[in-house]
Amino acid sequence: MIPFESSLERDFIIRMESFRDVLDVIPQPAQVPFVSGNGRSYVYTPDFLVYFRLAHHDYERYPKPLLVEIKPRNEIRVHWKDWKPKFLAAHRFALEQGFLFKIYDESRIRDVALQNIRFLMRYKHMKVDSVDVAAIQMTLKRTGASTVDSLLAKHYGGIYREQGITHIWHMLASKQLDCDIFEPLSMFTEVWIPSHV
Repeated sequence: MIPFESSLERDFIIRMESFRDVLDVIPQPAQVPFVSGNGRSYVYTPDFLVYFRLAHHDYERYPKPLLVEIKPRNEIRVHWKDWKPKFLAAHRFALEQGFLFKIYDESRIRDVALQNIRFLMRYKHMKVDSVDVAAIQMTLKRTGASTVDSLLAKHYGGIYREQGITHIWHMLASKQLDCDIFEPLSMFTEVWIPSHV
């Protein structure tokens, strides 16, 4: 478990840990010195550092690690003038390290992707017969991709349709299947076999 200090930080972690390209999420990764508007020196600790997998990227386009501050939007508005010096210092620090620095509020965290991830979490640890998994994967190896509805029609007719839906959600939750997690899940969601399977 990665420690967090707010529900917004918790949701950020849930979201990041669900993405295939995220390698690691490090809490409170650095101490960044800065001078505030009152002329005093302080140390600022960003919330997280996110490392990404190289995956299919070539080295020149390797995703840069992401230094992240998590704050509710209304707090950013109220405190922006006071916080700006530490955020500028974090931005400079990130550039020096070869990182990016981003501020995440709820609009960047509590989106459709998080809704889908939370929905799928309830199916992650269910038991699914390996024969059913293999049959769905075989179909997708032949077709490349298919909608949930098409897979149900092919593999789970009649009274087995509801069972089939839970199997497909489980396969998405356990990363045996992939989809565009940024689009709402439905019977028309297109799924495919991830490249690592």
